[in-house]
Amino acid sequence: MTTTEQKSVKIVVNGHEINADPSQMVLQAANDAGIYIPYLCYHPGMDPYGACRMCVVEVEGSPGTPASCTLPVREGMVINTLGESPEGVRNTTLDLLLSEHPHGCLTCHRIDLCGPQDICLRHVDVLDRCVTCPKNERCELKDTTRFHPQPMVSPLEFQYRNLQVETKDPFYDRDYNLCIVCARCVRACDEIRGDSALALIERAGQVLVGTSMGDSLLESGCEMCGLCIDVCPVGALTETNHKWDLPQSYEQSVCTDCPVGCQLTYEVNKYDKVIRAVGELNSPTNKGNLCFKGKFGFEYTNHRDRIKSPMVRKNGLLVETSWEEALSVASEGLGQYRGEEFALVASPRNTNEEFYLAQKFSRIVMNSNNIDSASYDRPGIMEGAYDVFGYYAGSANIWDVGNSGCVMVVSANITEEQNVLAVPIKKAVKRGSQKLIVLDSRETELTRYADIWARPYPGTDLALLAGILKVTIEEGLVDYEFIKDRCEGFDDLVSSLSTFDINAVEKETGVSASEVRKIAYLYSQSETSVIAYALDNTIGGTRRITTRVIADLAAVTGNIGKPSTGIIPLRHGANDQGQLDMGAEARLLPGQRHVAVDSDRENLEKFWDVSLPTKPGLRVRESFSAARNGTIKAMVILGDHVHYEDGTLGDVEESFNNLEFLVVSNSFLSLATTNAHVVFPAATFAEKTGTMTNLERRVQPLRKVTSKEFGQSKTDLEILTLLSQAMGSQSFVYEDSNAVTKEISQIIPEYSGITYERLIDESVETLKPDNENPLPTQVLYSNRVSMGIQWPTHSSDDSGTPNLYSTDFGKGKAQLVPIEWRTRPQHADKEFPFIFLHGRVLSQGSKKLTIDKNGPVNKILRDEEILMNPKDLKKNKLKSGKSVSLISSKGNVLKGILVASEAIQPGLISATTLFGTLASSVDDSKDPDPMNHIPRLEATSVRVES
Repeated sequence: MTTTEQKSVKIVVNGHEINADPSQMVLQAANDAGIYIPYLCYHPGMDPYGACRMCVVEVEGSPGTPASCTLPVREGMVINTLGESPEGVRNTTLDLLLSEHPHGCLTCHRIDLCGPQDICLRHVDVLDRCVTCPKNERCELKDTTRFHPQPMVSPLEFQYRNLQVETKDPFYDRDYNLCIVCARCVRACDEIRGDSALALIERAGQVLVGTSMGDSLLESGCEMCGLCIDVCPVGALTETNHKWDLPQSYEQSVCTDCPVGCQLTYEVNKYDKVIRAVGELNSPTNKGNLCFKGKFGFEYTNHRDRIKSPMVRKNGLLVETSWEEALSVASEGLGQYRGEEFALVASPRNTNEEFYLAQKFSRIVMNSNNIDSASYDRPGIMEGAYDVFGYYAGSANIWDVGNSGCVMVVSANITEEQNVLAVPIKKAVKRGSQKLIVLDSRETELTRYADIWARPYPGTDLALLAGILKVTIEEGLVDYEFIKDRCEGFDDLVSSLSTFDINAVEKETGVSASEVRKIAYLYSQSETSVIAYALDNTIGGTRRITTRVIADLAAVTGNIGKPSTGIIPLRHGANDQGQLDMGAEARLLPGQRHVAVDSDRENLEKFWDVSLPTKPGLRVRESFSAARNGTIKAMVILGDHVHYEDGTLGDVEESFNNLEFLVVSNSFLSLATTNAHVVFPAATFAEKTGTMTNLERRVQPLRKVTSKEFGQSKTDLEILTLLSQAMGSQSFVYEDSNAVTKEISQIIPEYSGITYERLIDESVETLKPDNENPLPTQVLYSNRVSMGIQWPTHSSDDSGTPNLYSTDFGKGKAQLVPIEWRTRPQHADKEFPFIFLHGRVLSQGSKKLTIDKNGPVNKILRDEEILMNPKDLKKNKLKSGKSVSLISSKGNVLKGILVASEAIQPGLISATTLFGTLASSVDDSKDPDPMNHIPRLEATSVRVES
């Protein structure tokens, strides 16, 4: 039996026999067995590096003291970590490290007695003291010297590097005077994230860590994920906010900023304020990764401008009042508008339980199906998936995407909107195991990794995908066995393509017929393929039929229901999947059943013992339109969202002004509260418990992070319960959110057996050395990890369904849908005659930029290039090199220099800006919750002004 065939090998470490995986290094095997070996450069998830030499060991029968992090295990090894030789090497290593690192406290017997304001009795310089370091008592080096005590006097004199501390880049600070050059941050950026913002550089004959380009993170293409901070063992990299704060407690929870559903640990200080977020190392959703929103976007929970008390409008002004009066005014006012005059708009940050009660309140108490989420502006991308496969959901798993042979991304800005999903894609492309196809009019970060980047005219995604499907079928690139066994309607689909001309695709989209063929072959001939799509540039009325084509393409090639295959509809809200599962949608009931289907409605009526409205309701766009024309007269708004400001829902301010009664639950004053008659102070994620469902159908627990509420705030679950009771309903009697979860599991078959307690109790214990030993922050916090449950699950013994559609589809077989051809939409806006395509990337090394360091935050200064077709330049009497402004109906969009480009189709204007510009604006924003108000990169009608 070969080594690779062995299930385990036996080794002996410090007299303890342990079983190890044959692929492991000695350090990993010892850690898994609970045996601590000191280390500073090693970190789980990274390749062995062997730089710090702290993990050296003796191996019986072998010379020297090899680094255990690079030493593979082999059968029968006898290892000693505490012998004279390895201890001597560690002593020397620590001496060398401390000669270039402040160690006045590390070599002092009073290390546990001094505070930062105490006078040092040894007269140690302030720069040489641990107590003035931002990572004091959170430092692995300090913990390591405690574990491996150092003499009070080091034989080597400390040499302060006297490097400038970088404090003006967004979100975090860099002090390389404290760096021990373990290169964890550089390797995390490269190996884990697939980026190269940090690098090892030479400065004055020394090897140090620095930026890969320039001296600012804005120049080097940093995506501000913060992973380098989490892996840094010392105080060289720290968050700017709460820099010196020590955590008093910590709690694992789920991020509420995007649908990936990253698990993370929130640190809380002695004032019950959330001070840091650390990615959960062993989470199945993010594996220790976060994005800039998750890492730095929690500060609004602590903001002083949060609403503390209920308010009612008196004499035209909102005034604070008691909960009793606010509920009385709200119930009396809403009671006048039961039925189709009422609408409720929830927040994508709501939990499953809050979504469930929101739709229950709207249907039972208010007798209205006008229920939706503020983020559900693109129902077509879910409806098309349902039409073919039978569920309003995606089927692929986040990290399984990295094992796919080919990924096609359709009109989606994944690196910003669903950031962590892009990580396995970038890493797979970089290691050469995956082909990437990007269909997008804009330039995004993923276009730089793409094997094929096709730029269709905005609104022609349908034609392009239909062309790819036609080539796939006509040239026999389909899986006929899969079609025969698991699909229906193939003949009708083929018939719908019979008059479809591939040359017409080229004319409509601007993508050549030869490139369409290349895409078809690349996608269909890969062993496994995935399609991720947001349809950002697709005209609204065609998103459903465009998604059908995507689903058809996945089905006819057999890329569905198997590992590393499937489709991923990319919505933007954190719990958008949960919204549909809970039936918080105008045409859906809980369990994705339908309002218009009598049997679906009757089953729910029987359980709730009520009569439900039968007419499908208005979705969020329709509700705000109806408010403007007076059809909707009363609303309940939960939370805030960027769509209330960016024009997606029309003139929202006019809608609010036109309402006769408005109730708002929010954490801050907003556009909605400006017109509200009653305002309830809403709790944030940090003050609530419940469950959320991410884009891979994984139901995860949201834990309460802080120990008390902010002022008199309550969760939306509590608010809806109290409001329902105030309006006389007997259907809202719940002790807590878990009681709601249990009701959900009774009503929704796909959620059977899911309870909050089960999600917590079935958390997997993570093996690691004793917490008393020095450990990286992510390892320290990763004692248990919630695996969540991917629905459908049918009982408390059912562990869930990782691969949706592995045996059958929602309707038995996949229902292939014939193609509906639509010609290119005509852009006929005379005031704004051009379509502006705004792209954004991390860096453009070939283009010059400078950094403005005069303000509180570094900012990028450069002339943006605005690309325009030469024919349009000539037609509009414009010249390349001219400074212009792009103006939309909302005002100034962008200033820059015109550049002629044949790559841009006539009628279009394109510009690609840098992510660093966005990061600086968010970090410098006065908005208490800026991450919730970042505008998307969508096609915009503009005119050009000199």
